[in-house]
Amino acid sequence: MKERERWYQNSFAFTALLLWIKTYLVYKLSFNLPTMNWKQELILIINPLSSVLFTLALIYFFPKRFHNRTTWIIALIFSIVLYANTLYYRFFNDFITVPVLFQTNNVGDIGNSLIAQTYWYDIFFFLDIILIFYFVKKGFLKPSSYTKRSLVKLLAVASIFLTVNLTLAESERPQLLTRTFDRELLVKNLGTYNFHIYDLLLQSKTTAQKALADNVDVVEVRNYTDQKKVPANEELFGIAEGKNVILISMESTQQFVIGREVGGKEITPFLNDFIQESYYFENFYHQTGQGKTSDSEFLLDNSLYPLPRGAVFQTHPLNEYYATPEIIEDHDYHSAVFHGNNKSFWNRDIMYNTMGYDEFISEEYYSINENNQINYGLKDKPFFEQSMAYLKEMPQPFYARFITLTNHHPYKYHDEDQAIPTFQTNDPIVDQYPVTVNYTDQAIKQFIDQLKKENLYEDSIIIIYGDHYGISERHDKAMAQVLGVDEISPFDNVQLQRVPLIIHIPGMDGETISRVSGQIDLKPTILNLLGIEDQGIHFGTDLFSDEHEDIAVFRDRSVVTDRYVWTSDMCYERESGKEVSVESCQEAKDQLKELDLSDSLIYGDLLRFSNFAIE
Repeated sequence: MKERERWYQNSFAFTALLLWIKTYLVYKLSFNLPTMNWKQELILIINPLSSVLFTLALIYFFPKRFHNRTTWIIALIFSIVLYANTLYYRFFNDFITVPVLFQTNNVGDIGNSLIAQTYWYDIFFFLDIILIFYFVKKGFLKPSSYTKRSLVKLLAVASIFLTVNLTLAESERPQLLTRTFDRELLVKNLGTYNFHIYDLLLQSKTTAQKALADNVDVVEVRNYTDQKKVPANEELFGIAEGKNVILISMESTQQFVIGREVGGKEITPFLNDFIQESYYFENFYHQTGQGKTSDSEFLLDNSLYPLPRGAVFQTHPLNEYYATPEIIEDHDYHSAVFHGNNKSFWNRDIMYNTMGYDEFISEEYYSINENNQINYGLKDKPFFEQSMAYLKEMPQPFYARFITLTNHHPYKYHDEDQAIPTFQTNDPIVDQYPVTVNYTDQAIKQFIDQLKKENLYEDSIIIIYGDHYGISERHDKAMAQVLGVDEISPFDNVQLQRVPLIIHIPGMDGETISRVSGQIDLKPTILNLLGIEDQGIHFGTDLFSDEHEDIAVFRDRSVVTDRYVWTSDMCYERESGKEVSVESCQEAKDQLKELDLSDSLIYGDLLRFSNFAIE
């Protein structure tokens, strides 16, 4: 009985037990970490222990009078890390990485989304902290007795748990630590806390790459991209020479809303009509990572892949790039970005300067009040209306990119802006989605009408595209209802990553094109339409070329080709969705080399060694 009392009264043991139990419960209730057998479940159970024990061992390096206080502080830090990952996972279906932590200046701007992911029962994340504090105050918990021998024993036990964890994990998933792209898999096998330690090591490694890089490293990348290049479509090359380029980025707009109705009303009536007089790519995929909208911007202007961790705009804004605005400047183009949010969000003010934009029309240029803003800034209709005053005064030809905002998670809207019914799934995020998509559709229609009124329409090619997904996998149950299927499979999730791409060229008839493509292909396509022969490095190919290869490589290392879809270590036929042998997707998997080459280019800042780099 005496020994039992000592155990309960040991603040170290009590805290370790609570953190262990809490972490396991969060794994099961807050994260999607399914287990297929007893071994995977055992890994999930034991993986928090080593990091909890190793970290709590730090208390022995403090005087005994500080043990309880230090134990409580460590427990609080662990709880904050766990809760921060939960909030991030609810929003992005992903885990926090070190580069994401550099994006803290974005936190204030995504407040609505964070609030939408916060629930009353989240207090239970910190219930153990409250208990520890209460029991320490009441004298129930006693400081841990310190001896060198007890410290050695503790470290030995922690090491044993870590070794068993890694051994089991490696047996379940060979070469686990090379799969840095699959954060869910890493957390599932290493644990949340060990994952963050591993992520720190990865960050150190990537930071060193730039210092160690030299001009030889860029040769392999350039050889690869030179081999990928395809001849332009002879009929369309230069067809837009000297014309303005207007690009509209539709926030969080997925392809499944195109042509779909809710309550008998079209979600995108204008886009449905505009497609009939434009080139429409129905198998066009977003390829963004943790950088979301900023990643889509990076893909568009550079034809390089975003990074596997964090956002290029935040982590490498001062690299040398060879972006579209820099290239077309030599052809007398004036370039600008319009966005009704603050200029520092996603570090845009710095990155746009790096990429050679002449102007950034941000929040400070607009008249914004409580009536014309929602979520993250100016609503789309007043955004386009106010932008026109700047656009019509710009030197022509111009390259102007507009970033919409209203259709952003959690898809809030003012009652007067609702023109169509909501979905009826009992999932508020999914249900509200068509209303805000429809509002953006109306705003774009008004903008196109304004372009016609200002005599800019006929002198411009207009490119409208979705920047990234809007509904994450956390809402698969509701999405299954919307799509009329029993469940959303991994194959279905890949298909939901399709986003609209509409290219309107004055004087050209409309056509729906079914070839597989992605955001990486936009830069070479635009340059060829403008008649600009570019010799830079880019991983995409002209969408209109007869030799364009049907392929879309995702940042999570899924791949779509003309015949197959590779995702979640499974292979599917693209047309039927039927699962086939893994060997069928070998050619698709070979394309993943592109991601590694692109990453090396960015981490090493290799474009500074290229002879086409802009001085």
